[in-house]
Amino acid sequence: MYDLIIIGGGPAGLTAMLYAIRKQIDALLISPDLGGKTNYHMTWHTSDDIQHAVRGVDIVNDLRRELESLDFAHRLEPVVSVEKNDDEIFIVSLPSGETLSAQSVIVATGSSVQQLNVPGEKELVGHGVSYSAVSYAPFMEGKKATVVGDGMLAVRAVAELSPVAEEIYLVAPTPGELDAPVAKRLISRQKVKVFESYQVTAIEGDGFVNRVVLDAPDGQQTEIDTDTVFIQLGLVPNIGFVKCLVTVDGKDQIMVDNAARTSCLGLFAAGDVTNAYGEQVLVAIGEGAKAALSAAEYLSFRKALEQEL
Repeated sequence: MYDLIIIGGGPAGLTAMLYAIRKQIDALLISPDLGGKTNYHMTWHTSDDIQHAVRGVDIVNDLRRELESLDFAHRLEPVVSVEKNDDEIFIVSLPSGETLSAQSVIVATGSSVQQLNVPGEKELVGHGVSYSAVSYAPFMEGKKATVVGDGMLAVRAVAELSPVAEEIYLVAPTPGELDAPVAKRLISRQKVKVFESYQVTAIEGDGFVNRVVLDAPDGQQTEIDTDTVFIQLGLVPNIGFVKCLVTVDGKDQIMVDNAARTSCLGLFAAGDVTNAYGEQVLVAIGEGAKAALSAAEYLSFRKALEQEL
């Protein structure tokens, strides 16, 4: 039995695992990959276009390399389910049918982006296609940016881009939340052009994005010349395997307190899978460290109580 099992290999999970190792906790990290969404960071035509945007990615790469050298510390596979038995032990089930047990668990599985699933999207991810306007908006100086979405996530993207982008095209598949007061004010700006009820049918580019193809409500096709496409359709927390154990909010994010504790004693959560503010690499790293420290404290108290019995 492990002291701690960490599920998820993104910034939060990697950080939590390395903290656990340094505290000499018998821990294991389980994840299909290492790096999470940072594996799809944005690159540009020239290497000096976005020098400072890769700092978070560089940190995660350092964490990943350190953990990759420790074969005993990680397993590259998904988790099917997590249950808690009457002895307050967590049972982690793997696809092979194998089960692992642990006194505590950290969930750091992040969230999945909603994709358009159109031609060119997959091929140009990281080369003009991104799912995080918040991360890359500061580097859109003088560029044309397309935002796809009709909810507040898309509206926030327009707000982030407005001070820097030369032109902003908002492609809204439905009216969605565009009638909200703040949305109306943002999309009324001169540099913002709204394509309401249009559908993206293709993203094109020769190595980097340069065009988006749209279908208009009347069936006519139109094209937008653009430097980037921010797909802002929403995030889906990856919690299916553990949802029965924790309290979640209206967005299905695991609710945590300021010490990364969930409603389930001994189960902690960190990163984009939680309701913690800020979907950023450095925020996730901090939350992962916090979760590991909280888990270490829990294990210490648990050990002390067991010795009294």
